[in-house]
This record gives sequence, C-alpha cells and structure tokens, in this order.
Amino acid sequence: MSLANTPQALHPAAQTSQWRLRPGYLSEGDSDFESVHVLIGQFLADRHSPDPLPDDSLLTENTEFRWGAQKPLEKVIASQAELDFLLQHPALFRSAIAIIEPWEHVGRNPLGEEVRASLNVAYIAQKIADCDSILFPMWSSGLLDLDVVVPLITAGLAVVVEGGDPSVRDASTFDGAQSSLEDLHRLLISRSPTSALALFICLGHQLATQAYINLIKQAVREVLSLDSLPRDPDRKMLKALRRVCQRIEAIGSSLKITKRNGHVIAEGWDHPEFAVGPNEHKEVGDRQLHHYQSPDGDAQGIPEELITAHEITADQYEGVIDTAIEYEREINIAMFHSDEVNEEAILFANWAYRLLHDAMIPYRSVIAGSRLAWLLKLPDAVEILCSTTIGEEVVTECSATCIIYRDFESKQVRRSFTCQFHPELLSDLRAVGHSAPPSYARLKADDGARLFARLLYEGMQE
Repeated sequence: MSLANTPQALHPAAQTSQWRLRPGYLSEGDSDFESVHVLIGQFLADRHSPDPLPDDSLLTENTEFRWGAQKPLEKVIASQAELDFLLQHPALFRSAIAIIEPWEHVGRNPLGEEVRASLNVAYIAQKIADCDSILFPMWSSGLLDLDVVVPLITAGLAVVVEGGDPSVRDASTFDGAQSSLEDLHRLLISRSPTSALALFICLGHQLATQAYINLIKQAVREVLSLDSLPRDPDRKMLKALRRVCQRIEAIGSSLKITKRNGHVIAEGWDHPEFAVGPNEHKEVGDRQLHHYQSPDGDAQGIPEELITAHEITADQYEGVIDTAIEYEREINIAMFHSDEVNEEAILFANWAYRLLHDAMIPYRSVIAGSRLAWLLKLPDAVEILCSTTIGEEVVTECSATCIIYRDFESKQVRRSFTCQFHPELLSDLRAVGHSAPPSYARLKADDGARLFARLLYEGMQE
C-alpha cells in the first residue's frame, strides 16, 4: 500500500474551505440530534412508508461518492489541520457520526472490488436521517492527538469503528499503515457515562475484544502490584480487590480456547489468539442471525461459573440485536471475514468485568480518589447476542456483543455494540459508488440497514 494514497493526496481540492458549516445535506433546515432521532424512528416504524426527506441524490456533487472529493463526504480528518478546524466548529461533530477506519478497505468482494464500507455507513445515515459523517482514516493519518480525538469523537451522535483487511492475530499485517495494531488498541478506550454510542464492525469487533482482555489484564496487574492505597488504612478495599483479581488471573491464565473440531488454539490469556482466532470457515455473503445458545461447559472445558455469569447477564440486560431477532422476522446480514472472536474469551470477559464491578461497589468513593480510579470506567458486563450457521453447523458463535456500562451512582445503563457482520453492506457486498446508490425504499426493507439504524436509535436514547 502506498501512503501517498490518502484522501488528501487523492483529492487535493478537498480543503476545509469547502466544508459545509451547517449540519445536514438533504433537509431544508439544519440537521441536529432531535431531527436525526425522529427520522431514524420513522425509518424503523415500518417497511413501506415514503421518504420524509427530499428525494435528492447524494451523488449529485460527488458522482463517484468518494471521501474527500466533494459534499456530502468532504469532512475527512487526514491531518492535524483538519482536526484543528473541526474543533473550532463543535456543531459539526456534535451532530455527526464519527467513522474510524483502521484500514483503507474491509477486503475484496466476489467481484474483486476493494470494499470501502465506511462509504455505506455515511450513505445510510445521510439518506435515512440526513445525518452527516466525519471520517478519521487512521491508516493514513495516524492517531493524531488522542487527548483531543477521543473526547471529540465521543461527543457526537455515534462512533463507528469500521472493518479492515488485516488480521488482528498478526500485527505485521498492519505494516505500511500509519497506525499499528497497538495504536488501534490505545484508541479503543472505555465508554464514559456521557459519551456517544460506539459500534465496532468486523475488524473493529475483533479489536474491541482484544481491548476487553487487555483492560482486564491491566486491571489485574495494577491491583496485584499494590501493597497499599491512601484512605484504605486497614487494606480492606485492597484485599477485596486482590482476591477478585487473583481469581481472574487464575482462570485467565489457564483457560483454553478450543474449536468445535476439538483443536486447542490457545492456552491462557497471554496467547496471541486468546481473544481472536481463525474461523472454521471463511464467511462471505448473507447469513441468518440466530439466538446465542450457552455452550456445554463439561464438553468444552469452560468453567461453569463463566457460563452462569453470562446467562445472568443475558437475562438482566437487553442487547437490541437479540431482541431484533424476535420482532424483525428472520434477519439476514452480510458476513465478510475469516477470523472470529472466541466464545470463551467473551464469556471470560463478562465474568471478570462482573466480578470487578461488584467488588468495587462498596469502595467506589475510595477508588475514585486513588490511582485505580480508571477502573470505574470499565464495563459492567459483555453479552454475546447471536451466532451464525452454515447448514446445521454453528460457524461464528460470537457474531455480536453488547458492551454494558452501568453508572455506579445513577445506575443508568449505557450500551455499545460490536458485530462480526457488516450491517452497512447490502447482499452484493459492494460499496456505494461502485454500485447504484440504494433507494430509501430498498434500505427500509434491508435487514442490515434496519439493524444499523436500530442500534443508532437505541444508542441515541441513552
């Protein structure tokens, strides 16, 4: 890959002077949180009502629908200059979706086309709700200043972390990009009580799972390295946290990741394939989503406490995708991957986060004033929502997850989502611009577009 092949290099005319400084493209008034929310709700209300927005093409000024070429895809943060300009116009990022690209495309479809799926995210959001998108191409720009980027992107309507062609199992596959695998892990931080919904797609789903495990390991290391903490004179709090962390370390360091054919691909959380491993079959094309079923712990060597903890999480929280399977008839979604998130890793992460959260509750005020205060941002739980099959065989056990954050004081629950599938791609697996732009009516009938819209809609309510 040539790093000269950046949005700025491809489109030198795409300067900030051409940016729209009022949110929205299709509607007569400015687009904002309320209008976007109402329009998404109308999109989801049924499968047949007409488009409430003007029936104008999104390709009139940008005929090839390329990032950085022209409106409505002019907002590409390819350098510090664009980032500085965006910071001067908060209305733009507060009324938009931030799209994070870890790689320049998500793979090649059966036609041999490189699929830049971020284009479809932007198209669907604009077409159904006149919601702008801002692209952060990390593969070409690098991380920029995380202390600035993270608060900025999480202040918008949503953050979408797209897929990508490299494998998270091999850091060298990210060579040639301006952001390494380690850099991308640094970007995926915990969600605060006031931040936007995050949706992690395909490679993003796998990166998020590695981040779950890394955060748990970091928490365990820091707690077990401490002998004392201020304002904990009898070490009661530290002892409670140490007991939990010792148990998490014991299970994490011994848990095996076993494929359905009995092949053990990883032993313990230090193995590079503990979180993500190779899929039994490469999945390309439409797959029907099925409810996740708990594994047989005895047969698969998974501690029963991990399975029980997940069943409690599934009963306690609503994960949107699992509910959608109930009332959206069958849901068929585009798959486009050869790696998969390991079921055991998510069961472990959910169990560990629940233990940590419960252990912190009695001591949260002391923790808040200590060096361990960052632990308060960790998820409360992670739920596996659905699986996919080929025939009768389950191929991807963990096709989607719900990351659950429960505020210690308000008890308010916020959710982010990860999915191995691509809800933004239609069944042809083509990016808008390579294929004819789908109509509002076609999107309204498409399972993936509806699921993408529903996740945005639910997340905006939190």
